[in-house]
Amino acid sequence: MSSRVIPIADYRQLESLPAIPMDASPPSGLLADTRGRRLHDLRISVTDRCNFRCTYCMPKTVFDKSYQFLPHSEVLSFEEITRLARLFVAHGTEKIRLTGGEPLLRKNIEALIEMLSDLRTPAGDAIDLTLTTNASLLPKKAHSLKAAGLKRLTVSLDSLDDAVFRAMNDVDFPVARVLDGIAAAEDAGFGPVKINMVVKRGLNDDGIADMARHFKGSGHIVRFIEFMDVGSSNGWRMRDVVPSEEVVERISRFAPLEPIDPNYNGEVAERWRYTDGSGEIGVISSVTQAFCSTCTRARLSVEGKLYTCLFAHAGHDLRALMQLGHTDEDIAAAIALIWERRDDRYSEVRTAATAREKKIEMSYIGG
Repeated sequence: MSSRVIPIADYRQLESLPAIPMDASPPSGLLADTRGRRLHDLRISVTDRCNFRCTYCMPKTVFDKSYQFLPHSEVLSFEEITRLARLFVAHGTEKIRLTGGEPLLRKNIEALIEMLSDLRTPAGDAIDLTLTTNASLLPKKAHSLKAAGLKRLTVSLDSLDDAVFRAMNDVDFPVARVLDGIAAAEDAGFGPVKINMVVKRGLNDDGIADMARHFKGSGHIVRFIEFMDVGSSNGWRMRDVVPSEEVVERISRFAPLEPIDPNYNGEVAERWRYTDGSGEIGVISSVTQAFCSTCTRARLSVEGKLYTCLFAHAGHDLRALMQLGHTDEDIAAAIALIWERRDDRYSEVRTAATAREKKIEMSYIGG
């Protein structure tokens, strides 16, 4: 496939500027990569800032008071985000998740949600628009988020033990206020809320059963996530990983579980339901049971770079294409070329050496 050449003088970052095929066809919703994986999910980071300093994501040793976050001028505008999201939807994306950082820190986030909620798939269906939050601002924002058109919410909550949770978020934020945020979300009509617990051995793994018990029968869904080597700041070690198989076994001791089918092909959480009919849990096993072969996620960073893997080293600068005046057709063709060449399978080939390699931080491209 031939590519249009742009003069090098127009490049700010030559290595990350995507090529634009000259003979591309319009988006058809049938995009697939080298392993036959479709482009189903888009995660959009709307800010690189967060009011927590979780030790596995934004540790204070790196993200301290002197850390330089991106200036507003380098962050995608709502209009730019919506323009790019529209092109991804035309390529078959059906689910968009807003992430961060902490996305509710982005001023007037409801306006972006309204803009994105108007997007329709080629078949005319509304997209599945979701957001992941630490819930600190949910008591104030849950109702306005729902009114703006947000479909679903995911809340990060790593422990119900207040001392452990305060230590993990490292800003002395209490568990009770997160639970207030979940209650506010439920009151606003969000349900079920998904609760994500990153499990690290020796830190919070003794709270697995308590977390499951607390939300069992609530209608909400807890998802237990293996501690991952995302970015280069969290001091990841394989011995800190609690395998999902062990998580399921621990919960099954007091409440028997049985596996259930995924909601869609490429869903990363393995689903289990309580045999007494009181709800379900999920486990995300990207370390011990790699799901690269069915991964359908693309990630758009806060400054407009497209990443095709959570463990990526570099991205493709879509914002630069917009700033250079390229048409929607050009940018859609660039997205297609990037995805069609995608061959990522980091978790399948992870070694001690690759785990130590420098990677993009999760707070920059979203979890």
